[in-house]
Amino acid sequence: MLADISKGTILYFTPVLMLTALLLSLFSYLAPTVMLHSQVALLTVTPSSTLTQPGSTKAVDGPSIFLGPLGSCSRPNNEAGLTCMPSSISPIYNTSVFTSNTPSSVISAPPAGAPTFIAISLVFSVIFFVMFTAISFRHLMGKAGAVWEKPMVQRVSAWIGIFAFLIGLGSTLIIFMWFGKAADDFNQSIQGQGSNGPQLIATIGNAFTMIWVAYAFFAIPVVVSLAKFHVLATK
Repeated sequence: MLADISKGTILYFTPVLMLTALLLSLFSYLAPTVMLHSQVALLTVTPSSTLTQPGSTKAVDGPSIFLGPLGSCSRPNNEAGLTCMPSSISPIYNTSVFTSNTPSSVISAPPAGAPTFIAISLVFSVIFFVMFTAISFRHLMGKAGAVWEKPMVQRVSAWIGIFAFLIGLGSTLIIFMWFGKAADDFNQSIQGQGSNGPQLIATIGNAFTMIWVAYAFFAIPVVVSLAKFHVLATK
């Protein structure tokens, strides 16, 4: 019975995890310019009196900006609609909604190569998902399943998964450090202005949470592929 549970988990549950990881990565990459305009972002700058009036809990109205790997969406106040910049792998962030004393110069796009490598990782991830799923369900494909039985095909699938995982995770870590420093510099600059500073605060967005969850899920099919790779190599 334990063997059946283990087999069922590998065959059916692992491809679902890979699909979930792929969707989470895709959503976090396309947000906020393409989708989830105000719900998902890598970095957000929103109205808050926390930095200028420590201990204050009053609601504040003001400009907001939501930054992603492909661009930004912004609004001049809480009631206004969002205006999104065109998506680009070399994004330009629209900080014109901020006042002149806002340290908007620290909000800049990450290195141009990072979004490009994430896009490459997503392409490899899609290929890996298709191959991994086909290998898992090859016993249901009849004669067509013979292709996915070949050791070389399974090795290629494993290597594609490894490349997708490492390229995507490495690029995300670079962007995380970039925006983490930007948020710290932004907040420290506002704190330095005291009560005369703009009532804004920069925070790391929830897109990174989605990405970490995605790569935690992604690691499982990669490990499964490597296990199969190891078994094939020792035969």
